[in-house]
Amino acid sequence: MKRKLISSGSSFEEKIGYSRAVVAGNMIFVSGTTGYDYNTMQISDDIAEQTEQCIKNIEKALQEADASLVDIVRLTYILPKGSDFEQCWPVLKKYFGGIRPAATMISAGLADDKMKIEIEATAIKTD
Repeated sequence: MKRKLISSGSSFEEKIGYSRAVVAGNMIFVSGTTGYDYNTMQISDDIAEQTEQCIKNIEKALQEADASLVDIVRLTYILPKGSDFEQCWPVLKKYFGGIRPAATMISAGLADDKMKIEIEATAIKTD
């Protein structure tokens, strides 16, 4: 099976040695994605805005894999403060309410204190 590696241009990918996403057959594995705007390398202080940017970053990676958000079957949300999760719900429902992928929320530290949420996704391209 041929693999395709997708990069967002984030400096973290080069420093750590990973890809934003990996396409293997009809499966797409999107790495934990934060709310950084990779065009400006800025991140909002607002968790809802970070959530929205995470999803935009995931969507961009999926587009490069010839897929879209509707192909997502699994999401993992990681938040340093689990009590902040409810603030993300309106944004998550906006994008995933009709798709309803399997999902898990984990409370754990992230690489930078500015990061309030990280989202990992798995998608399956269908014909």
